[in-house]
Amino acid sequence: MKFGFWLRSLWQSCGPKRRLIIIDGDTPPSPIPSRHVYLCRDDGDDWSVAMRCPCGCGDDLELMLLPDVKPNWSLKSQEKEPPTLRPSIWRKSGCKSHFWLRDGHIHWC
Repeated sequence: MKFGFWLRSLWQSCGPKRRLIIIDGDTPPSPIPSRHVYLCRDDGDDWSVAMRCPCGCGDDLELMLLPDVKPNWSLKSQEKEPPTLRPSIWRKSGCKSHFWLRDGHIHWC
């Protein structure tokens, strides 16, 4: 089991980068492909980022970008560039994964 996690971690940090896709509207598509990160933009405002959890559990994650919402994240990227999110993503329920998304790659904490 640990070897499988190690192999997946290596692939996540060294394999192909995740791709940012900008969509109009505040609802991400479902299901989310594993290497896509969706930026939900409505009326020119960035609302959220959605992605599939990289641990392999299959859950879709939606991370809010609005400054008035807690918790919130900030996105550094442009369309067709690999995304970076701050701060780290730490799931408090479900698989309890904790990771960074930096320059399109997953880095486990």
